[in-house]
Amino acid sequence: MIELLSTELLWWHWIAFGLILVTSEIFIGTFMMLGLGVSAMLVGAIDNLFKTSIEFELFLWIILSLLSLFLWFKYLKNPNVESSGQSNYSLDTLGVVTKAIPHNGRGEVKFDTPVLGNTTWFATSKEDINENSRIKIVQVKGQLIEVAPL
Repeated sequence: MIELLSTELLWWHWIAFGLILVTSEIFIGTFMMLGLGVSAMLVGAIDNLFKTSIEFELFLWIILSLLSLFLWFKYLKNPNVESSGQSNYSLDTLGVVTKAIPHNGRGEVKFDTPVLGNTTWFATSKEDINENSRIKIVQVKGQLIEVAPL
């Protein structure tokens, strides 16, 4: 099998394979296939210039593909998305209580910056918080935000 690939696989096959992978990215939308496709096209260009063996071409494609995936996850992925669950808000967002929050009850808060697109939210707390107290977000629970005093 490897002998067949060595004699039949030409540099432009790598370019075509790369174009197929890049084109498939249109339908997938994750940018994963983009890195694999660009890696395959680079292998095709290197094979055209230096006439390398199939083993080296496969090794080079694997290394370039892993490098592109590493770069995607390390540097190019959106760093603003929090791992706290719902969207791109920050747990460091502060606010003020506009309607007192009783222990395990519901009150209302107004945040300094929008949280999930809104500045005013119903909130709950594990302790009593008086009106006009400064608060911080503990976690988001659907339509309620759990807060704690500063």
